[in-house]
Amino acid sequence: MLRNIKPGRRAKIRCHHAKGAVRQRLLDLGFVPDTDVEVIRKAPLGDPIECCVANYTVALRNSEADLIEVESY
Repeated sequence: MLRNIKPGRRAKIRCHHAKGAVRQRLLDLGFVPDTDVEVIRKAPLGDPIECCVANYTVALRNSEADLIEVESY
């Protein structure tokens, strides 16, 4: 899952398991299958995480990051 990727590492999105409005939000933000994503940093307490996807940065809650299945490089 995206939450488990360490800062500075890249991964490829395989799929996500979100439903409803959360699913649509993730798709609108660019979290679509076969897209590269990089974890930039995590907050001091681990939530949220900052990711770079489609050439811009997005902050995701851990609950959202747990819905995104990735393949690490």
